[in-house]
Amino acid sequence: MSERESLNSQLEHLQMRYVGTGHSDISKYEWLTNQHRDSYASYIGHNSLNSLFAIAENESRGRIEYNLLQKMIQPCGPSPAVKDKKNIVMKR
Repeated sequence: MSERESLNSQLEHLQMRYVGTGHSDISKYEWLTNQHRDSYASYIGHNSLNSLFAIAENESRGRIEYNLLQKMIQPCGPSPAVKDKKNIVMKR
């Protein structure tokens, strides 16, 4: 039992320390947004991947980098409407 508690406390520590690891109340939209942003940041940071995308799309590396940065703003589209505790639909 103590091993399980230890794993849970380690997970909680990681979730508090790093934004992208989520938390117990994270929504599917937030999780996917973090995954997409991490992927785009990795693509921009690795010049070889950036070059590969530029060749595949027949664009300049600068244009590919710009497009990836633009996708990081809302990678999964606008956030869905959320119902609060009183069942009132709110926009995020």
